[in-house]
Formats: sequence, C-alpha cells, structure tokens
Amino acid sequence: MNSDFKKLSSPYKYWLYIFALFPVLIMIFLVFLDTEGISMVNARFTIENFSSIVQKSTLKAYYNSFKFASLSTFICIILGYLVAYRIFRSKFSNKFLILAILILPMWSNTLLRTEALGNIMEPNNIIQELFSRIGINISINLRGTEFAVILGLVITYLPFMILPVYSSLEKIDYSLEEAANDLGVNDFIKFWKVVFPLSMKGVITGSIMVFLPTMSGFVIPQVLGNGKILLIGNIIEQNFKNMSYNVGSLLAIIIIVVIFSLLIVISKIDKEGESLL
Repeated sequence: MNSDFKKLSSPYKYWLYIFALFPVLIMIFLVFLDTEGISMVNARFTIENFSSIVQKSTLKAYYNSFKFASLSTFICIILGYLVAYRIFRSKFSNKFLILAILILPMWSNTLLRTEALGNIMEPNNIIQELFSRIGINISINLRGTEFAVILGLVITYLPFMILPVYSSLEKIDYSLEEAANDLGVNDFIKFWKVVFPLSMKGVITGSIMVFLPTMSGFVIPQVLGNGKILLIGNIIEQNFKNMSYNVGSLLAIIIIVVIFSLLIVISKIDKEGESLL
C-alpha cells in the first residue's frame, strides 16, 4: 500500500522539482553573475551583488519588514488566541462551521480583498456615506499609513493563527483540567498553568505561519501603503521588474533561507503536524 501511495505522489514530486527547486537553483546561479537580465552573453562571475545587502535602502526595508511582521504577529497572537479560545469554550454543536466562516474570506483573491480594504480607508468611502445619511459626519483617510498596512496584514493572516491555536486547544486532555479543578485552583490559574502551556505548540506554529508571509509579502504594503512604506518584498519586486535579476535573486534567497529555517523550527516543535490538522 505504501508503494502505491509513493507512485501516486510521483507527479507532485516531479512538479515540485521543476517549478520550485529548479527556479531556486537558477536564482543561486544568478547571484554570482553580472548579467543583463537573464542573458548569459557577456556574463561574468562577481560577488559585487552582495554589496546590495548593506545598502541603506535594503537595510531599511529589512527593518521595516521585521517590524511590521513582528507587530502583526503579536496582534494576531492576542486576537487569534482570544477567538480560538472562545470557540473552544463555546457550546456550539458544529464548531467547524464557525471556523469555516472565519476562513471563508481566504477563498477570495488577496489583491481584491486588499483593494476593497484600501477603498474603505480612503475619503468618501461607503462607510462615510452610510453615516452621513444619519447625520454623522466622519472623515477617514488611513491609506498610505503604517496603521493601514498593519491592519491589512492582521486581517489577512489572522486565520493562520486561529486554526493552529484552536487545533491545539482541542487536543488538550480534559482530565488535566479536571485535575486542576480538584486541586482547587481558580479559572485563571488553571488557564495559565494548564491550558496555555499545552496550547503553546499551536501558538508557535501560528506565529511562524503569520510571520513568514508578513515578512516577505509585498502586495498588502504596496496597496495599503500607497508605495510609501518600503519592505523587502517590494525591493525584490522592483529588482525583478527592472530586470535586475541578480540582486533580486540574492534578496529572495535570503528570504528563502529564513523561511526554511523557520519551517525547520516547526518540524522540531510539531513533528507530526498535529497543530495544523
């Protein structure tokens, strides 16, 4: 039976080699070359591309990326845990339906959702129109601010925190909570000493799942920041648009190394992928 499943996975394996691994190898190759676009005519070996790492704009972009990713992840931990814990403690007979509603927006295109959110943040939006009809005049102009970018990141990636945290909470043995009750502890101590430590696997997995896309993404900062806020993903995009594939490949490889390092952390923490099921 195992050999049959291995045969069924072969197409995906070859697809992964061709469309994932092979492009990465090409980027690693381009990192050490000075070329015009991807043309190998007059290409020469160089390590000058590495100097772009310490450029002021690149360091600023890395700083912004880390700052926005850290803030977004922290907010998602707070909000995501509260939502997951509320669902976990609820009396709903079909909690899967609630989770499905939470992840329903993820089925739509991210760019469309981001543009819609950006329109709400601009003046003369539909919310202002509705309030004006009942005599309340408000002015909203958040687009192009750091708050708009963080809000967009949190709204977009919050489900990535809720799902693993809820999965970890569901796997906690209820007898452990009963034991805490028998010892006479109050609800807060029971949560802090029993429930929260046992759900940390989901928190860490969710944090990495939120941190990775917020660190490397460029669509949300570009749309909601109006191009005023520079993240490393935006620099990579600009380099590839300008056919500076060597520098773009170098910066992308650094992000890939960070991603794989964090994935290794996930595999060490959650060896069987339980918090993702």
